[in-house]
Amino acid sequence: MPEENTIKIFEQKQVRSIWDQEKEKWFFAIVDVITILTESNNPQVYWRVLKKRMLSEGNETVTNCNGLKMQAPDGKMRMTDVADTEQLLRLIQSIPSPKAEPFKQWLAKVGYDRMQEISDPEQGLNRARENWQKLGRSEKWIQQRMSGQETRNKLTDYWKQSGVIKSDEFSFLTNIIHQEWTGLSVKQHKNLKNLTSQNIRDHMSEAELIFTALAELSTRQIAEAEKAKGLNQNATAGKKGGKIAKDARIALEEKTGKKVVNSENFLPPSKPKKKLNKKK
Repeated sequence: MPEENTIKIFEQKQVRSIWDQEKEKWFFAIVDVITILTESNNPQVYWRVLKKRMLSEGNETVTNCNGLKMQAPDGKMRMTDVADTEQLLRLIQSIPSPKAEPFKQWLAKVGYDRMQEISDPEQGLNRARENWQKLGRSEKWIQQRMSGQETRNKLTDYWKQSGVIKSDEFSFLTNIIHQEWTGLSVKQHKNLKNLTSQNIRDHMSEAELIFTALAELSTRQIAEAEKAKGLNQNATAGKKGGKIAKDARIALEEKTGKKVVNSENFLPPSKPKKKLNKKK
């Protein structure tokens, strides 16, 4: 199934999504939607209980829900229950929530926006910019993020042309490049930044974005020069490309005395826990 993984934003909360090009449908991670609608501390358990109840009632919506690979909080691609827009609207009817109606309106807009993006791809870029602006990113950061994404897309296009097509292979190669230039795996870098299911690139500093782009640009140009084919040859090119960014990072750190790879993120400040009044 040709597909495009992405993140959608509803009230500054992320919904993992996949666009199926053949079916021309969005598929959304059900647990992400449940998290938004219920604010449950354990949406996985909530979904299991809800699914069991709906199955016992003979509800066909649950039966027809698909499982697709999506990036989990630990950074790995894992099978995740998903629903298309029609299925999701039916599921929402079984979830009491004051956010149900706003979420339905959001779903309708996501579908409309996608049709507009297909006819005019520039609208997709503009929408991404708007999302980052809503999240409080500066124009300078947004420009670097979009420039880095273009560099990333050119690299993944080369991978596809050279025989790398599976999502787990993409993750494997990405991790090689990342670990080479940062000294950390993607998962370790996310842990450093206190991230779970968030896209690490959306929480990188300007410098981290620049060095990520340098590593991926170098990887693509080396792969093209060496005519790399398949997973192993592209992995070798990835280590070489990552090393170029690593050497540049070390040189900058020696001049400035500041670490490029850091724990900074754009997460909202956590709310202080309420103290329970003990009864005397």
